[in-house]
Amino acid sequence: MKKVLLLFLFLFALVPGFAQEINRFNPDTIKTIQLDSAVNIQAQKFGVETFINAIITDQSFYQAFKNMKRYNFTAENRIYTYDKKDRIEGRIYRKIKHKNEGPDKMTYLVKQDTGKVYKKNGKYRLYTIEMFDYIFMNAYKTDFVKDGAMTGTVKGAETNESYKDKLKTLIFAPGRPVKGLPFIGNKTQIFSANMRQYYDYAYHSGTYLDSIPVYRFKVTVKNDLTESTKDGLMIKELTTIFDKRNFEILGRYVSMKYSNMLFDFDVRMNIETSYFGDEKLPVKITYQGNWDYPFKKEERASFLIVHKDYQAEKGK
Repeated sequence: MKKVLLLFLFLFALVPGFAQEINRFNPDTIKTIQLDSAVNIQAQKFGVETFINAIITDQSFYQAFKNMKRYNFTAENRIYTYDKKDRIEGRIYRKIKHKNEGPDKMTYLVKQDTGKVYKKNGKYRLYTIEMFDYIFMNAYKTDFVKDGAMTGTVKGAETNESYKDKLKTLIFAPGRPVKGLPFIGNKTQIFSANMRQYYDYAYHSGTYLDSIPVYRFKVTVKNDLTESTKDGLMIKELTTIFDKRNFEILGRYVSMKYSNMLFDFDVRMNIETSYFGDEKLPVKITYQGNWDYPFKKEERASFLIVHKDYQAEKGK
């Protein structure tokens, strides 16, 4: 149980004091979408239900990560940790070449660490960074994601695959319940009949990566709710970018904040994909978050992950 909470908190983290907002250096300077105008729902042949059904049933966004194992590419990872005043305390930079041929799938082109990154025993000072390595460094060394559909649950004991499957549900299937996360699992069901009364829905027309026509569908907590009601809602915003041409999901932004007696977190995470030929592949992942856990040091961190230079293996 402790490990699944730590994995969860790596992605969905805390700001001490319950009301403090994340206000620090943001490593993400890559702007990918330009909005043209608001879209009148009543004037369209589709509406809110069309977007919600697409979010709940979509497999293409998850498939983009599975597609990576067929490609050679370059990954740049920038990680920052912060002190209590949100001043940069540690920096990690990795430039990695991933090859899907031969035994050595991951080669470091650049590897730099500065500031307070490690303990005296050589381990990372923060669980956030340890979980980053668990998810991304291990992924670069393997074929990323095994074939097969995302189920949202794993039968049997709480194994590493079970923990990762819970994370996949949180990231790739928002709106579904997540079993095995105490006090939290049912709070992800923002599209249930009971939860919809707390959210507003809006969408805009726009252009993604300078050329792709898209819709941005935004779900946010209603402003006229009481503060106590707002505090009880874990997902504060869920924004999804849809390709107008095929209605597949190209990007997702999630803002979550919640507190209870066990932990508190405040996090923002953004995941974006793009087309390489006819295939959709991940291009950017960002994280901004803080978390605190009983008897552990408060953690504040952010990261920017960029994947580029995709090349398919010869003959494929």
